[in-house]
Amino acid sequence: MKLKGLRWWIIGLIALATVINYIDRSALAIMWPGIAEELGMTKSDYGLILNVFMVAYALGQSISGKMYDKIGTKMGYVVSIFVWSLASILHAFSRGVMSISFFRVLLGVSEAGNWPGAVKSNAEWFPVKERAIGQGIFNAGASLGSVVAPPLIAFLYVGFGWRTTFIIIGATGMLWIIPWLIFNKKRPKYHPWITDEEKKHIVSGRYDSRKDDHEGKELSIGQILSHKESWAVLMSRFFLEPIWWLFVGWMPLYLADTYGFDVKEIGMFAWVPFVGAALGSLIGGLLTGKWINDGLSVDVSRKRTIWIGGILMFLGLVTTILFADTPTKFVLIVAMVLFGFQFAISNIQTIPSDLFSGKSVGTLAGLGGTVGIFSVIIMNFLIPVITKTSYTPAFILIAVFVPLGVFSVYKFCKKIGPVENK
Repeated sequence: MKLKGLRWWIIGLIALATVINYIDRSALAIMWPGIAEELGMTKSDYGLILNVFMVAYALGQSISGKMYDKIGTKMGYVVSIFVWSLASILHAFSRGVMSISFFRVLLGVSEAGNWPGAVKSNAEWFPVKERAIGQGIFNAGASLGSVVAPPLIAFLYVGFGWRTTFIIIGATGMLWIIPWLIFNKKRPKYHPWITDEEKKHIVSGRYDSRKDDHEGKELSIGQILSHKESWAVLMSRFFLEPIWWLFVGWMPLYLADTYGFDVKEIGMFAWVPFVGAALGSLIGGLLTGKWINDGLSVDVSRKRTIWIGGILMFLGLVTTILFADTPTKFVLIVAMVLFGFQFAISNIQTIPSDLFSGKSVGTLAGLGGTVGIFSVIIMNFLIPVITKTSYTPAFILIAVFVPLGVFSVYKFCKKIGPVENK
């Protein structure tokens, strides 16, 4: 049997896994008012639990990146999603801060694998000019998960309570493994379902040094970091990652603190910004591919998308500070910020596959994720301190981060392209 467009089926399944990923991780924040009331926990407890998750998630990025380079994307995803689905189910048995923190550690370590896994899979299944849209589809899954999660979790919470809700969403992830094993049998070169045309399209669109489908030598972390270009990934993610996570982790609490929203009202509003994020993921990837097809270099195309996204983020954050005086204005302006973030980040996340061949892509992608999440952890410690009377200081801080993140790409990576043979 031959299946046309097999690469789109693969990235579609990864996008679906990402939807599930974001539903699982968002559930605690969305249901927090009800969980906190039943278990007698506070906002400070939430900050602690969030940071426990983020530390595990940060370390999980690097651990998973190495794992995917060792065992491949097929089995890497099976391990990641099985463990995070189990962790989600275990949340139903929480009794307080300690038990929830333990389950969040398990969830964070395993959910982190989704990101280096997607970057590595896209390097295998997509030609260079399509990798940004492949990454955009994957990131749209994160945004779609954030759109779906608030109303879905609120609906399940009202109907079944928070404990049963965790069991339902965890079981959904377990079911995902079945189609993944059916469709992702082997790498493109050896897959029995891929057409000759698609195989040629993927291979011919790679960098010249990688057209034989050989994954290359596995580089150590030290060897990867010895290339200045690798620091473009690390530093840009350090500065830009907090922008996304500020709204993912704290927006439900912002809506509750600022406007007195309950769980149902949070569910009605919190999904709106992530529609903008989903559109940014897809449009940013499509434009990059178009510019490459039009004859612009990979370097120019990716950097153009990154600085346009940076401008949108910066302007959106400034507008948030000056004009977001109602919940409707707030979520619409944040939609612009997250549009810009996803417009840019898909190309930043693709850079590891531009710089290195297969056996090092997951490692660098994971390191970038780890550095970015540690920046988020610092922000999570700062948020309760600097937002006692207003969230404005937090918005100002991440607005300053935007130009620093964009500048990092230009400073450390003079030309985006293969570096392993330098």
